[in-house]
Order: sequence, then C-alpha cells, then structure tokens
Amino acid sequence: MHANKIEDFLKKNKIADQGGGQDRILAQHEKGKLTARERISLLVDEGSFVELDKLTTHHYHEFEMQKKKFFGDSIVTGYGKINGRKVFVFAYDFTVLGGTLSKMGAQKI
Repeated sequence: MHANKIEDFLKKNKIADQGGGQDRILAQHEKGKLTARERISLLVDEGSFVELDKLTTHHYHEFEMQKKKFFGDSIVTGYGKINGRKVFVFAYDFTVLGGTLSKMGAQKI
C-alpha cells in the first residue's frame, strides 16, 4: 500500500517538473525563452534549489477550469543559495496557463 503512494508521489513530481507539458516547453524555447525552472537553475548555486509546494493546484471551476489542472499552478517557488547565501525565489511558469496568478499561486509566493 505504501509503495503505491510513493510511486504516485514520484509520478506526480515528474509531471510537475514538466510544467504545462513538453509542447509548451518547446514553445517557450522556440521564442528564445527559458522555463521557470531553467531560469531558477541558472540563478541559484548548482544543486541548491529546493522547490516548495510543487504539487499545488488551483481550485477554480469557472470556464471549466477544473479540467485544466497543472501541478505548481504556474508559480515555481523555493529556496536555494546564491554565492553560498540562502535565498528564497519564485518564478512565473509561462508554460502553465500563460503564467497567470491564481489564489493558490499567490499563497505560494
């Protein structure tokens, strides 16, 4: 039973790493832009970033939004180090709903 929960958790984390999906990541790259996680990776010291609330989703039902849930809810937040100093950072994830800010995303910040 616990193994299934762990597998489910790991699967969700992999999905969350993809933001809005490969198609949207490619669209960002075609525009010469980086994803939120790529930008943060360049900003913080290598291997120091710890993402928070990675599996957060919005709670909206207007315009059938319940059918469009993405983990992270368009905001990547966490902490890491810059030149050895602990910092907290966030970045809008434009691969998820164009980077729009929801109530849950705002709470992450």
